Amino acid sequence: MATLKPFAALRPKADLAAKVCELPYDVMNSDEARVLAKDNPFSFLHVSKPEIDLDPSIDVYSDAVYAKGADNFRLLQEQGALAQDAQPCMYLYRQVMGSHTQTGLVAVARVSEYDSGIIKKHELTRPAKEDDRVLHMEALNSQTGPVFLTYRATAELDALTKRLISNDPAIDLTADDHVQHTAWVIDNTEDIASIEAQFGNLDYLYIADGHHRSAAASRVCAARNGTGQSDQFLTVIFPHDQMQILAYNRVIKDLHGQSSADFLAALENIFQIVEGGAGECIRKNELGLYLDGQWRKLTFKPNYATAETLIGELDVALLQNHVLAPLLGIEDQRTSDRLDFIGGIRGTAELKRLVDAGAGCAFSMFPTSIEDLMAIADADGLMPPKSTWFEPKLRDGLFCHMI
Repeated sequence: MATLKPFAALRPKADLAAKVCELPYDVMNSDEARVLAKDNPFSFLHVSKPEIDLDPSIDVYSDAVYAKGADNFRLLQEQGALAQDAQPCMYLYRQVMGSHTQTGLVAVARVSEYDSGIIKKHELTRPAKEDDRVLHMEALNSQTGPVFLTYRATAELDALTKRLISNDPAIDLTADDHVQHTAWVIDNTEDIASIEAQFGNLDYLYIADGHHRSAAASRVCAARNGTGQSDQFLTVIFPHDQMQILAYNRVIKDLHGQSSADFLAALENIFQIVEGGAGECIRKNELGLYLDGQWRKLTFKPNYATAETLIGELDVALLQNHVLAPLLGIEDQRTSDRLDFIGGIRGTAELKRLVDAGAGCAFSMFPTSIEDLMAIADADGLMPPKSTWFEPKLRDGLFCHMI
């Protein structure tokens, strides 16, 4: 059973929420963050990417950066931009991006259930990124970015959510990217008990995004022996049928010493190739290739589209096993410096721009399904790195969990 609990969130004042809340720290670089936070002292980027307030040459993993983040976090509280609720609550968080709407529950989950596998993961973490999140949590004594979870939707939880969002929201803002973010406070003890009971009927929860944050929370809990609130971690949990997964595309820096003609000839053994298009993929086993100023549609031939496992049949795995490793010399996507991952929100135009600027080629992908993600997690499998890109992104600073 999955255990979710209320907590006293540290959250922005309603009239400052639009100035405080920002995109997650890991979807932008430091230069982009400096531009976004310019002339806005309330921007949460001063907390999540505090190097923007220091010399641009500084090592972003240095002690001074984490200390600056802690100072900025305290300042937002002293200024009254962030205030902690007086009692433990749960919250609802709705995001509207164009025609897509998703509404999730904000609560804390148990670190022990992450450690035991009730909260299932599907990706490995990178040590440097995990260390960074540990140091960030320790410096701030807080979890400021929620772990994005999903569960198999139930009619009971859908009905409960629908009833609760009929109340007036506590926060309602539309960000610069036109995504609307709305939050409700659930402080009624009967409603909280009902939510706890409904989630208690679920066997598992699934990490959609936030593997490094959840792993870091586990390490912080162990270091603190579970004292304070460190045995819990901040989550937003959405029903699986409201999730929106975009493609996670690949840019290759060079063709591994091959000419374009030789590379295409090798690909003809694996794919049916049709010239033209704009790189959009409309079905599984279909990829786009941008090379030498031209898009081509690649469709895996039947004998290359199968594998012995569900993981092996993912398009990102098929690409790795049949193209990236044998033809381009990229043995490990997690460590290769010749491979860049480009989130689908940037579109195929970004792939074209990067290749036209000097990269070797780019592959656009068809998105992995949420059903495949959960099936792989149920089998305790691990997906290839950067298999999924979820949109819309959760806003940092909207909810913080003090530990």
